[in-house]
Amino acid sequence: MTNKRSDSPVEEVCTTQRAAEILGISVSSVQQLVEAGVIEAWKTKGGHRRIPLSAVLRYKAVSPGDPLQRQAAPVAQGGPATVLVIEDNPLQRAVYQRQFALWNLPVNLIFCENGYQALMEIARRRPHVLLADIVMDGIDGYEVVKTILADPQLAGMHIAILSSLTLGELEARGGVPAGVVFFGKPLNYDELRGYMRACCAQLQRVAGWDA
Repeated sequence: MTNKRSDSPVEEVCTTQRAAEILGISVSSVQQLVEAGVIEAWKTKGGHRRIPLSAVLRYKAVSPGDPLQRQAAPVAQGGPATVLVIEDNPLQRAVYQRQFALWNLPVNLIFCENGYQALMEIARRRPHVLLADIVMDGIDGYEVVKTILADPQLAGMHIAILSSLTLGELEARGGVPAGVVFFGKPLNYDELRGYMRACCAQLQRVAGWDA
């Protein structure tokens, strides 16, 4: 987080609450984006966080419109579906890449190491499928999932949680949200392949996609 001196030029600033309203994400997501240095901010002598409005607008402008205020992008007929995978373990990412290659599904895989990257990619690419690990530093996968589900305009996105947490541990965090599929780790890759085939079939029905 950037610290500004009290003699810095005056600039329009906003609170984390106001930044969250502008970006359409939770206050906790804004706070962690600030702590990660993704959004510039500083603290007053009283300990209150202040964010330059210009920094908020720069983050918002990653792609036109509010970053999480859109439906999943339509799939072009005959084109691949975009699958965003949030996974902080590089070995696990390599396993996913190998498995998807074996399945020969018409998908475009995008990997993110944490929730910060995932929010940026959702803004840029509007994926059709999200596969999210849960436990990771900063904004975790559960926070990303909840942020997406809070926006009804993203209701068309297929979401699955892939985690070593038990269902009981997930219940302690609020449970598996309605409409979200849960796969426990170690994964049964036949089940995951079946889920992905079902996602592709649904996209084919909706968009005339040649799976």
